[in-house]
Amino acid sequence: MSTARTTPSAQRSSSDALAAWGIAILVVATVLLGVLLPPRHGPPVRSVAKDPACLEWSDGCSVCQRLADGPACSLPGIACQPGALRCLRRSDG
Repeated sequence: MSTARTTPSAQRSSSDALAAWGIAILVVATVLLGVLLPPRHGPPVRSVAKDPACLEWSDGCSVCQRLADGPACSLPGIACQPGALRCLRRSDG
């Protein structure tokens, strides 16, 4: 009759190994999910100033127009607080 006894150090190393394997599996699963799942964000938003269909835009302080030589902007007022850019006039086509 042999009875197998496990020592406390053997139990501790067994539980440490189990914890290490669990962490390794979680890391691998997280990396695989990050690689395989599609991104949640859409295409990058194009700035109004870079949109070729927008012919005139403003931030509430200055107004810019797309000319043949490139964009031309008015000077802002001295105490103006600029806001978000918005298109004021778009091309027909």
